Amino acid sequence: MSPAFTLYTHAQGPNGWKVVYVLQALGLTYESKYLAFDKSEQKAPEFLALNPNGRIPALVDHAAGFTIWESDAIMVYLVETYDKKNLISFPGAKEKAQTLQWLFFQASGQGAYFGQAAHFKMFAPEKIPYGIERYTKEVARVCSVLNDVLSKQAFLVGDHVSIADLSFIPWNNFALMALLPEGVVPATEYPALVKWHAGLAELAYVKAGAAEQAAAGSH
Repeated sequence: MSPAFTLYTHAQGPNGWKVVYVLQALGLTYESKYLAFDKSEQKAPEFLALNPNGRIPALVDHAAGFTIWESDAIMVYLVETYDKKNLISFPGAKEKAQTLQWLFFQASGQGAYFGQAAHFKMFAPEKIPYGIERYTKEVARVCSVLNDVLSKQAFLVGDHVSIADLSFIPWNNFALMALLPEGVVPATEYPALVKWHAGLAELAYVKAGAAEQAAAGSH
């Protein structure tokens, strides 16, 4: 039987992996197609027909004849359509709004600024101190926001893990190791965040996603 979904993604880029966590959590069958950025496959006409923004990820739901892009939008679509038992979502309007609140913060606060921190700190052709300082401080600020909230509650929304929590995992994997300002020790500065992140990493479906990522990166 063919997989129900095709996920267009990248072996190392963070945003596709949060979608993998959701597909795994809901027991949905999928095929991952890893685009080669060095060949600009994300800008090829075939992919632009699926995602005019030319970025990963994009997901095709074959049964529904539906394509959706932007990782957090994909997560919302999957739980709204397939998470009937609210395993990683919530039925109530208030919890749904709070989930969107955190997804918007993840996209505009974590994803955008952490990406810039990675660029200036690790990949820019020249070291620009202003860029490094500005964006690593933003990483620290976002981590502080999360730590403050998580010092008072176990999850970002409600009483169980949801897509709000899962959305932060891939960039935090990177940030807690490499993107904070020099001298910042995550376990000391952000103990609640580190504890929450470690707990998420132990979930079976997150482990499955991590194993898939490791396998994809070894090819």
